[in-house]
Amino acid sequence: MTAVILATACAVVYGTADFFGGLATRRSRVLAVVALSQLAGLALILVLLPALPGLFSGGALGWGLGAGLCGAAGLVLFYRALASGVMSVVAPTTAVTSAALPVMYGLARGERPAPLALAGVVLALGSVLLVSQDRTAAGSGSTGSLLTALAAGAGFGGFFILLDLAPDGAGLWPLVGARLSSISVVVALALATRRALRPSTGSLPVILAAGVLDMVANVLYLLAKEQGMLSLVVVLVSLYPASTLLLARQVLGERLHAIQVTGVACALGAVALIAVA
Repeated sequence: MTAVILATACAVVYGTADFFGGLATRRSRVLAVVALSQLAGLALILVLLPALPGLFSGGALGWGLGAGLCGAAGLVLFYRALASGVMSVVAPTTAVTSAALPVMYGLARGERPAPLALAGVVLALGSVLLVSQDRTAAGSGSTGSLLTALAAGAGFGGFFILLDLAPDGAGLWPLVGARLSSISVVVALALATRRALRPSTGSLPVILAAGVLDMVANVLYLLAKEQGMLSLVVVLVSLYPASTLLLARQVLGERLHAIQVTGVACALGAVALIAVA
């Protein structure tokens, strides 16, 4: 139950962070948003290190560095897709991909969830697909953003798997490594392409909020996977598009269709099944 609560909270925070990140990329360059948000996350994790201590090791930092590379690639692609596509389509598409890879990894390494939990996994993935349905012209004409979202999901899936490979008891050190590598990659990419990392006027608070919330969600993910199976935790985390979608409806006025409402209801049912199991 602790893993379920932590993973569900992680999904809510991830979805909120992605909403802020999507808003920021509509005002500032993608690389500026990613770099500054990652710096905000690094500052937060350094503050939290004394509160959640762990054992520093080369393995903890190394797996974190690898996770950061995958996460940085996923984040750049994801924010680009959010800026050019419909949030209520891009976020769920990315979520399905980012969940499918760790689930397959978890099952391959011997995880065997209870039948009721497996039913919850299937229902959760199905709910994300339902939430992603958009019948509008804007939603149907965004093949490029959908392909970008799929690639972003692969990056996030690699991020989750590599963090899981970090040694037990490492605490937050893998996240420190992840942030160091992701910031380095984004800054190097900005220098190579001669892109400025200065945000547009008024967008900095939104960027910082996205970075802080993203790091809070990462911490919740680490805590959740210590309490439960990766194949179940990641599926619950993948429900984050529900909060992105609801925020997009309330703030941006994006319409929520009946099939998407059904998807949100299925997501809640999936959480209940996994919790009961």
